[in-house]
Amino acid sequence: MILGVDVSKDYLDVALETAARKRYERKVNNDAGGFQRLLSWACERTGATPQQLTVVMEATGVYHEAAAQALYDAGCRVIVANPKRVRDYASGVGLLNKTDRVDARALLRYGREQADELVPWEPPPMEIRTLRALYARLSAVELDLRRELNRKQQADLNGQPEPVRQSMELSISHLREDCERLKRAIEDHFDQHPNLRQQRELLQSTPGIGPVSADRMLCLLLRHRFADARQAAAFAGLVPRMHQSGSSVRKRPRLTKSGDASLKAALYMAAVSACRYNPELRQQYRALLNAGKSKMCALGALMRRLLHIAFGILKYRVPYNPSLVASGG
Repeated sequence: MILGVDVSKDYLDVALETAARKRYERKVNNDAGGFQRLLSWACERTGATPQQLTVVMEATGVYHEAAAQALYDAGCRVIVANPKRVRDYASGVGLLNKTDRVDARALLRYGREQADELVPWEPPPMEIRTLRALYARLSAVELDLRRELNRKQQADLNGQPEPVRQSMELSISHLREDCERLKRAIEDHFDQHPNLRQQRELLQSTPGIGPVSADRMLCLLLRHRFADARQAAAFAGLVPRMHQSGSSVRKRPRLTKSGDASLKAALYMAAVSACRYNPELRQQYRALLNAGKSKMCALGALMRRLLHIAFGILKYRVPYNPSLVASGG
């Protein structure tokens, strides 16, 4: 028994298919009461227990997380699908309209046809969820700080009135204090979880990987169950996309736009640092340049390589091994 659940901020649109291929639809609130009504309705319609239900939903920012957690806790098999893949699938089977009800039906069909290949979702450990939340807030505050600093610079150049500049200075001071407070909270969080701190230190044994890039990779690699490093790199959007057709179309491979932008930014800085301080990766970078690759392409390869190294370090709980990296391991 499969449920397709389209998630929005306030509502869940549900399409249900029973073992007899009967279909039902319903709309419930995206809150604790709505989750309970959804489960009761689905079990009543199908005669099944929650453990016999497969729920397919898309990753929609933070809006799907509470529903996924509640349904997982109830015993359902939860699939959190890639929105782009579901949209491409829907277009391929002729579901061209884009409404909540149509999306729920598309998720139902997608889950029915791909059920054996989709990996069930599991909630990340609480310490990783907390670390992600702290970093998300820190990123938001740092962005506000950069914007306010830019406004202050423009105000100084344009000769804005003193009250305006004082307001900006107060805002900048508050945002800086907030950044420092969040950074201390992150360090306190690592102090409270020695295992997490040990994993962070193992990642930082790699020349080029600092605290920020290590923390970002921890959030990714400990949040999901990846079968191998290639799967993790693909999820992070670090696999180049080929565009070739016949003999005339030969576009340069580019990294996809999928994946966490903040993780990519951290890995980019780590790759730049590795070019200077990591002899093994610097050699690989120069080899790519000598082979005719552009600097951005070579840096993208180093970003992917760093994520592969991090995956191996966390899997085997060993520090960075220069000889293994130099040999391509």
